[in-house]
Amino acid sequence: MSSLKPYLQLTRPANLVTAIADILAGMAIAQFTFSDFSSALLVLSTLGLYGGGVVMNDVFDAKLDSVERPERPIPSGKVPLAQATTMGISLLLLGIIAAGAFSLQSGMIAVVVAMLTVLYNRFAKHHVFFGPLVMGMCRGGNLILGMSVLPESFQQWAFIAVFPIMYIGAITLISQDEVHGGKKRTLYIAAFLYLAVLAAQLTIAQGKGNFLFTIPFVLLHAWFIFRPLWNAMQNPIGPLIGKAVKAGVISLIVMNASWCAAFGLLPIAIAVLALLPLSMYLAKAFAVT
Repeated sequence: MSSLKPYLQLTRPANLVTAIADILAGMAIAQFTFSDFSSALLVLSTLGLYGGGVVMNDVFDAKLDSVERPERPIPSGKVPLAQATTMGISLLLLGIIAAGAFSLQSGMIAVVVAMLTVLYNRFAKHHVFFGPLVMGMCRGGNLILGMSVLPESFQQWAFIAVFPIMYIGAITLISQDEVHGGKKRTLYIAAFLYLAVLAAQLTIAQGKGNFLFTIPFVLLHAWFIFRPLWNAMQNPIGPLIGKAVKAGVISLIVMNASWCAAFGLLPIAIAVLALLPLSMYLAKAFAVT
C-alpha cells in the first residue's frame, strides 16, 4: 500500500469525491430520476478526467515543485516523471472513453474538459486572469457533463455552469498566493464571487419553489467557506490562504448539494452531502492542492 500511496496522492483523492458530486448535481439539475445505472459511466468519466487533470498538473509543475514543494511525489522521486505522464494521459483517455460510451454528446463534452485541463496545466495556470477562468471552465464542464445525462434538460440549464466557473475561479485566484502569501484585495474578490454563487442558488431555488429546502445547504456552505477566508483576510499569509483554498475545494460538495436541493431533489442533496465526511477524511491523508 505504501508504494501505491504516492500514485494515489497524485490524483488528490479528496478532490475526486468533489468531482463525483459535480456529476450528481448536474444530473439533479437535469431532473434525472437516477433509475438508469448506465449513468455510472459519467461518474467513471469524471474520475478519469479529474484524476488525469491533477496528475498532469504535477507533471507540468515538476520543476517548480522541486523548489517550492519538494515533498510531492514527482520531485521527491517516489513517482518517476515518465510514469506520472503516462498515468495522467491514461486517466484522461479513460474519462473520454467512458463518457463516449454513454453518449456522443457526453463524449464531446469530455473531450473539451480534457483539452481545458491540459490548457490550464500547460499554459494558463500561472496567469492571474486566465488561470482562474480556465480552471473554472474545467469544473463548469464537469457539471455540464452530468447534465448531459438528459440532453433536453442540458440545453435548458447549461447556463448554470457559469456559477461553478465563478466559484472555482475564486478558489484558483486565492491559490495563486498559497505558497508565498498574498494581498487582501484578491481575497475580497473571491468573497464577492462566493456570494454571487450563493445568491444565484437561492434565487433559482426561489423560482422553483424550493427556497426553504435550499437555505440550510447554502448556509452550511457559507459557514464552511467564509470562516477560513475571513481568517486569511485578517492575515494573508501562505498557511491561512492554504486553509481557505482547502475549505473551498472540499466545500464543493456542499455547493453541489445546494444545487440538488434548489432543483427539488432533496434525497439526492442529502446523498451528495453525505460525501462530505469521506472527502474530509481523505483530505487528512492526502494533499488537496
